[in-house]
Amino acid sequence: MKSQLTTICYIEKDNSYLMLHRTTKKNDQNHGKWIGVGGHFEEGESPEDCLLREVKEETGLTLLNYSFRGIITFVYDSNPAEYMCLYTSDSFEGSLTRCTEGELEWITKDKIFDLSLWEGDRVFLDLLRSNEPFFSLKLVYKNDKLEDVVLNGKRIVL
Repeated sequence: MKSQLTTICYIEKDNSYLMLHRTTKKNDQNHGKWIGVGGHFEEGESPEDCLLREVKEETGLTLLNYSFRGIITFVYDSNPAEYMCLYTSDSFEGSLTRCTEGELEWITKDKIFDLSLWEGDRVFLDLLRSNEPFFSLKLVYKNDKLEDVVLNGKRIVL
């Protein structure tokens, strides 16, 4: 079983985020969705180790600096909870490479909410947009529908 610890990074350039349109993996719960880049921790990795490895593997880019912006707890029906470390970065080097999980595209921040996103992703992307300081977010899904949101220990009405 894969680790339930993950990272995600929203890489910024020219008022855009680098987004991954998940279209190629088989049996992908994210199929058709637009997400940031990241993935599951490997044995012995720190959150930063996972972040740097996943960004390099999926994009070809090397992050030069990054900010740890939040921790997100995902609860899906009867599956084990997933704990995701959320990062942003605006400093990197290298050239984009082809991603085996889908298409990478720079999307202007004002167009992000027009994409096919998970409901919970809209919540944390809005927190990033409003420059919320470090946050803890819990997202509870039932049958792929967002049922409950808790920000910094306080329930948010949907």
